[in-house]
Amino acid sequence: MSDAENKPTGETETTGFAKQWYIVHAYSGMEKAVERNIAERVVREGMEAKFGRILVPTEEVVEMKNGQRKTAERKLYPGYVFVEMVMDDETWHLVKQTSKVTGFVGGRNKPTPIPEAEVQKIVNRLEEGGERPRHKIEFMVGELVRVKEGPFADFNGTVEEVNYERSRLRVSVMIFGRSTPVELEFSQVEKT
Repeated sequence: MSDAENKPTGETETTGFAKQWYIVHAYSGMEKAVERNIAERVVREGMEAKFGRILVPTEEVVEMKNGQRKTAERKLYPGYVFVEMVMDDETWHLVKQTSKVTGFVGGRNKPTPIPEAEVQKIVNRLEEGGERPRHKIEFMVGELVRVKEGPFADFNGTVEEVNYERSRLRVSVMIFGRSTPVELEFSQVEKT
């Protein structure tokens, strides 16, 4: 190893610049493939010193399928991959010529780096959100919903209370001219 490779500053031996974060635009649904492809190309080209982390921020969401709760992964920024790298012609071409990449966010030939603080907010959100999954459909108190199954099917109501742990809501439904609170599962209602 050369002395330049042992620099404790995080700089590379060829450019003297520190790594910065850039956003890469990818085909929708192909973010994980782009992440994997970039990582493989970096190793194959021997550019590990010029690249840092590659992120596809995701969160766990709970959704109802066939009456059962399923946990699924949802991308926070569909179509985007975050890459920590030293920007030069060599690294720019490596990323730009990766399969399923459409380009960088920012200028056409001069991508704009994003501040480390912004990326840190995203990383913190991922770490905090990892404890318990969120529901795919989120209801808000006061929101208008329509009951789609059960004895109150086709009635409209207003959400009074939301319980994400039990996947249930209390909805105020107008029956015989009176507002009646009804407890329903998320799968029994839809947003209007």
